[in-house]
Amino acid sequence: MSDSPLASSASSVSSAKGAAPQLVERAAALDAADVLAPLRDLFVLDRPATTYLDGNSLGALPRHVPARLQDVITRQWGELGIRSWTESGWWTAPERIGDRIAPLVGAAPGSVVVGDSTSVNVFKAVVGAVRLAAPAGDAAVPADGTAVPVRDEILVDATTFPTDGYIARSAARLTGHRIVPVDPAAATGPGSLLGSLGPRTAVVLVNHVDFRTGRLHDLPGITAAAHDAGGLVVWDLCHSAGALPVGLDAHGVDLAVGCTYKYLNGGPGAPAFLYVAERHQSRFDSPLPGWNSHADPFAMSPDFAAAEGAVRGRVGTPDILSTLALDAALDVWEGVRIEDVREKSLALTDFFLECVAEYAPPGRVRSLTPAAHAERGSQVALRCAEAPAVMAALIARGVVGDLRRPDVLRFGFTPLYTGFADAERAARVLGEILAEVPAEVPAQAPAETSVEGSAESPAATPRADAGPGANE
Repeated sequence: MSDSPLASSASSVSSAKGAAPQLVERAAALDAADVLAPLRDLFVLDRPATTYLDGNSLGALPRHVPARLQDVITRQWGELGIRSWTESGWWTAPERIGDRIAPLVGAAPGSVVVGDSTSVNVFKAVVGAVRLAAPAGDAAVPADGTAVPVRDEILVDATTFPTDGYIARSAARLTGHRIVPVDPAAATGPGSLLGSLGPRTAVVLVNHVDFRTGRLHDLPGITAAAHDAGGLVVWDLCHSAGALPVGLDAHGVDLAVGCTYKYLNGGPGAPAFLYVAERHQSRFDSPLPGWNSHADPFAMSPDFAAAEGAVRGRVGTPDILSTLALDAALDVWEGVRIEDVREKSLALTDFFLECVAEYAPPGRVRSLTPAAHAERGSQVALRCAEAPAVMAALIARGVVGDLRRPDVLRFGFTPLYTGFADAERAARVLGEILAEVPAEVPAQAPAETSVEGSAESPAATPRADAGPGANE
């Protein structure tokens, strides 16, 4: 992938010292016409001191959530105690909340269940997909009698969030498959996802939106191509759920996972979700069967019998406090069209890139995020040689984005509460800081894999990084 230089206007350096009137006026006009603007008052935001552009790591707190949790703690837990498993609906919360998330990702009721972390759900989905892809008898038996799956390859997005890759490799070892790293953005050629599909493909694991660059991958096209090759696809929706239309059912997706603490604002450590297409539910064989996924959990039988539907994706007792915090947070989506969210997201990121081109000194930042709307998620990633120092300075001045080492500045745009004035201010402060921070002259330009392919550990990154909230 090539970097996209930002075309700076002739006034770039001077305008970094103050606001460009035309951009300030446009931001005000765009905010005034924004149909989603009233939703901003539903969130706790430290305005005007802070411009929060890190909702792609941790969404803002909806104002009503603390009061809802207070009721859960004092009345449901404190007064009703164990009766709340039935009287307060705790036991069925994973399916009920899954049904609230379903329309946001284009899924039918009964196909999404909430619980566990995204990492755990990736494991369930990948191993479950491998089992779905290998019906009984679909094996070749060589002369030595060792059964070898006909479909023995798991194609994995080489630019994926590291945990997805770690788990896929473990799943491959457990199931006797091999990992094939692929590039989901490449159209053809060696190493491309589409060029790697074939008769040995069992499962494809892909991120809908690249967590570093913000590139949106072709979910309909990749899903169709994988099916044509006889494989199944598992989509990671962590950076798309709540940011853009996904269309799981419409595009025939097999399985999907996603987190709820980013664009869905479920809170730090909020439970993830698992989607299992209705056509696969009767055969979905979870590698983590638990008493919560048993057809008769309170029978306490030593023999496992799977429940019907997406409930098969449950494992153990749900974390009620974080699960019900998510339930409350989803109230902000009532009456919101995901199409309106997408329209604003693209307008915000377009405007931010325009402002950066105006305010940033020439040559100091380059966009890694595709210009084409069909290839863009809801974040902007800028390559900057001085990224660690620049992000630390941005946060100190109240513009909160995050860092992906060694040289990527990430800015997340959450349409429910981010405004166009936020985008203008962030770009203006970025320009001011770039004018102050000396430009580095690297001995050698960083390789493209430093942005797209390295498997860094978020836990080891500096404080300007997003922290655990960036994890899948």
